[in-house]
Amino acid sequence: MKASRLAATGAVAVAAVVVLSSPAFAHVSVAPEGTAAKGGYAVVDFKVPNERDNASTSKLEVTFPTDHPLASVMPEPMAGWKIQVTKSKLAKPLELHGKQITEAVTKVTWTATSAANGIQPGYFEKFPVSIGALPEDADELVFKAIQTYSNKEVVRWIEVQEDGAEEPETPAPVLALSAATGDGHHGSTAAEETDAKTENAAAATEAAPADSSDTTARVLGVVGIVVGALGVAYGVLAGRRRSDA
Repeated sequence: MKASRLAATGAVAVAAVVVLSSPAFAHVSVAPEGTAAKGGYAVVDFKVPNERDNASTSKLEVTFPTDHPLASVMPEPMAGWKIQVTKSKLAKPLELHGKQITEAVTKVTWTATSAANGIQPGYFEKFPVSIGALPEDADELVFKAIQTYSNKEVVRWIEVQEDGAEEPETPAPVLALSAATGDGHHGSTAAEETDAKTENAAAATEAAPADSSDTTARVLGVVGIVVGALGVAYGVLAGRRRSDA
């Protein structure tokens, strides 16, 4: 009896340690694809691991910071997931490319369209989002996330890390911002990239006729040399024939 009780107590203790320690090494996080420079634009991935062995992750809700609202938030389409973007009115309008922005995205929700499309046990998924312009007066952005499993279990990754304190059990994803780049810290927008491509295409179009004319001139020059050489050869042969006669 004593042995059985000790074994049962040990099993419960081990299970408790596993449950309590699991969030420490596997939780919802956010990281940029490349860099996330202050004042610029970036593509960030919300990485979501499945921590359960008897259910899949069927839903992810990410709340965007309201203390540093982002004027541009564009999630990437994902097969098997329905994406809903929620916007809210801003207390203070933002300025973006000379225009006032009166509302901003405050939440993005991904919902698996079927149980098979959710994040299965033993796997993780990345949810990409293009965001900007990143604030210039902050070193990091906190995104609170809610993870829902197919068995209706909900895990709230919303605890903010306090300076000098241990990592909370369910920490909120935090995006660290790097220093502004020297080549224009406001980054490159889609519109600016489109303008650059248009200018390059126009330059290539203008250069095309000149290149074509140059090529034609070269071909004609080569043909002229060949014809001239044939003429000289014909003259030499004709002279020999006359001498032989």
